[in-house]
Amino acid sequence: MSQAAAAIPQKLFFKIGEVCELAGVQAHVLRYWETEFPMLAPQKNRAGQRTYRRRDVEMALRIKELLYDEQYTIAGAKKKLASELRGGGRENSEPPQPKAPVRSLQPPPSLAARFASTPAPTTPATPLTTQQRASLKQIAIQLREILDLIEQGDKARKALRSKKES
Repeated sequence: MSQAAAAIPQKLFFKIGEVCELAGVQAHVLRYWETEFPMLAPQKNRAGQRTYRRRDVEMALRIKELLYDEQYTIAGAKKKLASELRGGGRENSEPPQPKAPVRSLQPPPSLAARFASTPAPTTPATPLTTQQRASLKQIAIQLREILDLIEQGDKARKALRSKKES
């Protein structure tokens, strides 16, 4: 799966169609897997659409690998994934892959496409003042705090979900 994981674009959220394309399965298959594998649980946005994070995409790819390539049954794949998650990884002796950055500061493709016709200047027309630099640093700190809060919420949700399963 290391090659497949490397092919996952660096973005925060994926729609179900994007995940289907990456995994090579149809949407109804992903929705079925969500009912069978509790570790595959994408969030839903305000419109009710599934939003997959990178770890959800990786999990879908791993489930596909177990079911299609390694020929596990659903029950067998559940057990294998549960043991991998408890044990901290796969049981085979693959060398550890370098961890990709969790967050990308690149805009999503839909937003990037809007601004593609007007490329951003490589250097500002006028140099930034000290006050502007300080403001930008403060904004960056606040954005990182927001991302950390989102990550904490995800961890809390996962902990609650695992408590419910116990």
